[in-house]
Amino acid sequence: MKTMKNILTIFAAAVFMLSCTEKPVEIVEYLDVNANNISGKWELAEWNGAALAEGTYVFIDIVRNDRTYTIYQNLDSFNDVPHVATGSYNIETDPELGAIIRGNYDHDSGDWAHRYIIKDLTADQMYWIAKDDPDFVQKFVRVESIPVE
Repeated sequence: MKTMKNILTIFAAAVFMLSCTEKPVEIVEYLDVNANNISGKWELAEWNGAALAEGTYVFIDIVRNDRTYTIYQNLDSFNDVPHVATGSYNIETDPELGAIIRGNYDHDSGDWAHRYIIKDLTADQMYWIAKDDPDFVQKFVRVESIPVE
């Protein structure tokens, strides 16, 4: 009986120790959305939850100092010839929605089609959600360089 009691005690202790084992928790450091933290080179990785079609790309180079940007994309051009658009942007803060980026194009194209709520900004990625269409979501990932410049 004493042996059985010892076995049960050891078994209970083992179960207790296994249940207390902590699983590693990944800590994500979100950054404030401002011109400094979003500046740099970014690639559109997902559009509405799906990857871009093979061979297509969108890159954006965001410049902090003068709040300008350059977009390189081939969604509406030949695959080997990028369409380049330039312009300026501004970041506003809405008390309920958070940081909202809006912009305009330099060459008589006017304002961007949407204003975007920037969410989940980290050093490596960010999400832009159209303010007027929450189903329109773009995921950008930071890149070292833009291969089509």
